[in-house]
Amino acid sequence: MQSLVLACSEHPAQLLPEATAYAKGATVDIPRIYNISEAAHRIHNPLTPEKLATLGAALRMPENARLLDLGSGSGEMLCTWARDHRISGTGIDMSRLFAAQAKLRAEELGVEDRVAFIHGDAAGYVADAKVDVACCVGATWIGGGVEGTIALLARSLRPGGVILIGEPYWLRLPPTEHVAKGCRANAIADFMLLPDLLAAFGSLGYDVVEMVLADQDSWDRYEAAKWLTMRRWLEENSDDDFAADVRAELTSAPERYVRYAREYLGWGVFALMAR
Repeated sequence: MQSLVLACSEHPAQLLPEATAYAKGATVDIPRIYNISEAAHRIHNPLTPEKLATLGAALRMPENARLLDLGSGSGEMLCTWARDHRISGTGIDMSRLFAAQAKLRAEELGVEDRVAFIHGDAAGYVADAKVDVACCVGATWIGGGVEGTIALLARSLRPGGVILIGEPYWLRLPPTEHVAKGCRANAIADFMLLPDLLAAFGSLGYDVVEMVLADQDSWDRYEAAKWLTMRRWLEENSDDDFAADVRAELTSAPERYVRYAREYLGWGVFALMAR
C-alpha cells in the first residue's frame, strides 16, 4: 500500500447502535482516482481548517448535540467538532480509505468514544434516533441532488434541528457548455448562481440561517494539494495499471483548474432550518 495511504486502525471507533447493522457487508468504494488524489486530504472540499472551525462555532451547537454526516470523508468535521464543541455523531462514507482515516483521526484527537464512522453507501441512510444536525457537505448526489438530499436528511432530523448542505454554485455563468464541463459539471444547468441557490432553499421551505463560503485561497489548497499527492503516488507506483490514468489527470488538472473552475465555480456550506 502506498506511503500516503493510511492503514485501518487496529482499534476501530465504537459504532453507535444504528451503525452496527448498516456496516455489515459494505463493499462499496469511490472511483480510485479520488482515493489516490485526495489520500493526503483531511478535508475533502474547499474549506480550510479555519473555515471548518468558523462553521462549527457559527452553528452554536449545544454540548452533546448529535450529528449525522452523509459523505463524511476522512472525518475531520465530526472529529474536530467533537473535540471543540463536545458533540457526538456518526459519519458514513463510500471510500474505504477515508472511512479508515476517519477512525484514525478520532483516535488521534481522543474522541473515538463520541464519534463513529461507517464504510458504506449513505444513499437512503436514515438514523434510528433523531439528530440535532444532519449534514451532507459536498455529496448531494447521495440524494439525487439538493432537493432529494435535503428530504433525505430531514428524515433523520429532530424538530427544530439544522440541515447542513455543501454545494457548488456559479460565481458567474459559464459562457459555454464547454466551460461548464471544464469545471467538472455535466452542464451549465447543474449549478446555480449563489442568489438563485439560496432562493431555491427558500422555495423548499427552509430558512438559510448561516453559511460559510470557500474563497480562491481555500479552493487552491483543496485542488493544488492533489497534484503533489498524485506526483508522489506516480513516483512510487510507476508499474501500477492505473498509473496512466493518474498521469493523465496530473497533466491536465492544473491548467484546467485555473482556466475554468477557479474563475467560475464557487462552493459553500449552508445551514438550513425548516420554516
